[in-house]
Amino acid sequence: MTIGNSSVILGLLPYHCYFTYYSIVSTKLLGPFLKLAVCIFLPVVLILWVVVGIVGSILGGILYGFLSPMFATFDAVGEGKTNVFIHCFYDGTWSTIKGSFTVVKDFKDVCVHSYYSFMEELRQKDGQYYEIRFLYLLPALIAAVLGFLVDFPMISLIAFCKSPYMLIKGWHRLFHDLVGREGPFLETICVPFAGLAILLWPLAVIGAVLGSMVSSIFLGAYAAVIVYQESSFWYGLCYIVASLSIYDEYSTDVLDMPEGSCLPRPRYRRHRNESFSKSDSFRPPARIDSLTNARLDLKPLELLEGLFKECHVHGEKMVSEGLITSKDIDDAKSIKGSRVVSIGLPAYCFLQALLRSVDANRLGILLSDNTEITATNRPKDAFFDWFLNPFLILKEQIRAENLSREEKDYLGKLVLLCGDAARLKNIGSPPESERKRAELDALARRLQGITKSVSRYPTFRRHFEEFVNKLSEDLSKKDSGSSNSSGSSNRSHQSKNTVLRFFSSRSFKRSTSHNMSDQESQSVLARDVEIE
Repeated sequence: MTIGNSSVILGLLPYHCYFTYYSIVSTKLLGPFLKLAVCIFLPVVLILWVVVGIVGSILGGILYGFLSPMFATFDAVGEGKTNVFIHCFYDGTWSTIKGSFTVVKDFKDVCVHSYYSFMEELRQKDGQYYEIRFLYLLPALIAAVLGFLVDFPMISLIAFCKSPYMLIKGWHRLFHDLVGREGPFLETICVPFAGLAILLWPLAVIGAVLGSMVSSIFLGAYAAVIVYQESSFWYGLCYIVASLSIYDEYSTDVLDMPEGSCLPRPRYRRHRNESFSKSDSFRPPARIDSLTNARLDLKPLELLEGLFKECHVHGEKMVSEGLITSKDIDDAKSIKGSRVVSIGLPAYCFLQALLRSVDANRLGILLSDNTEITATNRPKDAFFDWFLNPFLILKEQIRAENLSREEKDYLGKLVLLCGDAARLKNIGSPPESERKRAELDALARRLQGITKSVSRYPTFRRHFEEFVNKLSEDLSKKDSGSSNSSGSSNRSHQSKNTVLRFFSSRSFKRSTSHNMSDQESQSVLARDVEIE
């Protein structure tokens, strides 16, 4: 992993430098002064990227190379295993090496395809225009310094005061799980690690205090952003005071302490909702005892595999209907990619899941295997935190539209073809109402945008390449099979014509030998020509 990831970082560094500068200069979202400032400080970011990437690859390789074989060894001695002695040495060796190559490949895909997708969106996106307002630079810097001077000692003091409670609370929870065989002590294989967690829990508390001290630097410096965005130094000062209350409430929710804070929290935004506001997402999940509220045991990789299985099914259907051409599949194999196959087809599969959920009147997202993902039972992976809520909002928007069958079909083709006007002419007539067409276009663009964000997720590109290769191979086999069957049918047809011509010629010879009339000879010739 160290050699592979470092080679990817250093090998792509010239390309990243050139294309990043090119994208920043050519984007329409940034003003000239902001572009100049970004270009000046960009080398620092690139140097940090190289250092952090290589150091992270070294540490990640060490941890993966140590932990993966160790967990595989524990799995080898589980219940129902045979040849335990052999599997203790064999399991986790070659699988770890293959996993290392997979990590390097996924890292390369992120550095190439995900990076290119981000930069392409930066160059082509039209939206809010950003420019440096020099009038508020100095007040913003002053607010950042004041925020650091106030937040760092105060947040450190709050963290120190709450650290004993965190230590006792954590030990109490771990010992309770140990006695009741719950939580990390539920599986026998996890008992040694859970016992180690009890011994090392004070280190976790120290790490949490240090993490709070480090985060206070950024939390206080965010006052500069408030001053710049709100164009008011007073709001920056209000944020400095409110940030203490924000941290106090957040740490209270994490430690499951009584709600509220004794610190003041003045308003620091004019018309928008305040950032870092208290929300239910800060509260740690309560212990789940009911099977109806149990979280799904669904991993992002399993969801992606299911997605591409549906893409393969729908892809074969779209190819047979002529909506996806061989050129689209060939373009999908290139670096630039094909929007129809890369974005349109996965977005179409997501749309079918949303329509299925709407038709079944479900609160969450209904998958093809009748598994429902809701806001309460969703897995705790960050993947679902990022993408589930946008899909749920989009599903409710589709429900509100109350689409007919024809409108659903049109929306599906619109999503699949990514708004290609030339190809949309051949899929049927759009809705007569201009308002309805605009609403469907907006839904299609939102779904394609969410799908494009999903496509930047690590491992997506690897699964996508496997899907495209499999789809291409299946189509090649079908084309070769159809060509062989058509060739054999043509050969049988030709042989049949040859036999008929042979008997026709024999009949012609026998007839002429018996002095047939010219009229009969011409009729035989006419039949022979007709058979040919």
